[in-house]
Amino acid sequence: MTALNHTGVSHTVFYLLGIPGLEDQHLWISIPFFISYVTALLGNSLLIFIILTRRSLHEPMFLFLCMLAGADLVLSTCTVPQALAIFWFRAGEISLDRCITQLFFIHSTFISESGLLLVMAFDRYVAICYPLRYTTILTHTLIGKIGVTIVLRSYCAIFPIIFLLKRLTFCRSNVLPHTGCEHIGLAKYACNDIRVNIWYGLFVIVSTLLLDILLIFVSYMLILRAVFHMPSQDARHKALNTCGSHVSVIILFYGPGFFTTLTQRFGRHIPAHIHILMANVCVLAPPMLNPIIYGIRTKAIREQVAHLLFPKQK
Repeated sequence: MTALNHTGVSHTVFYLLGIPGLEDQHLWISIPFFISYVTALLGNSLLIFIILTRRSLHEPMFLFLCMLAGADLVLSTCTVPQALAIFWFRAGEISLDRCITQLFFIHSTFISESGLLLVMAFDRYVAICYPLRYTTILTHTLIGKIGVTIVLRSYCAIFPIIFLLKRLTFCRSNVLPHTGCEHIGLAKYACNDIRVNIWYGLFVIVSTLLLDILLIFVSYMLILRAVFHMPSQDARHKALNTCGSHVSVIILFYGPGFFTTLTQRFGRHIPAHIHILMANVCVLAPPMLNPIIYGIRTKAIREQVAHLLFPKQK
């Protein structure tokens, strides 16, 4: 697709290329994308259904997990169908408004998931350090307020980006070498000065993701201190085991993003398609694997899934 480049013309339509350099492999690449999306849809939908319909799972930990599953559904639905349309039908045309809408929901949902992981760390802290006050501290009312606060924080953090992008004139190119839209990835095709976009994007990362990581680290330091003060080894093992699933999900969520950031900053000789594939892993892996991790490692969920799928014959 030849990009227009007339002075004073601002593109309102863009073309997503998918994964440049691997166009001949798009059909094969679409297979893991499709499998991950179907797995994410089925796994997270099943998780939400079980938690909402089983009264025994209406505990704070499971309610936060239900919110995380909902965020995973939104994140995967905002990204994978667009990528599959490019891989299967070469339908990469996207309007500027739709592109901004997509990146708004991707970024805000990503921040929401980070906030939920922080809250789930706090949940584990309360459960281990104040077990007798667990249900009185984390009431359903407080959980609802926390959920609303997480959504509002993510939306308020990303909302200004809409106006920061709308003010730009996109006259350099209308061809985006990616499977989806991203804030700086779109802004760099503008003819204007985008330093405000860059600095605001950095501010959002520091004030949300990095702050969440720091507070999660502090929470687990407090948890470990409490665990190692427990008198029996069985109690320590049980306490640490309750945190295992959450730690796995934290590593799965932040790990690929951290590695992608490093490769983008220091891997200048790494091919562009590797960067794009890594960026897709950040939004493909967590929604697909989170319900599997919790389903395998959490006994209460495992039992409810087994009861639902294989009811005992009377």
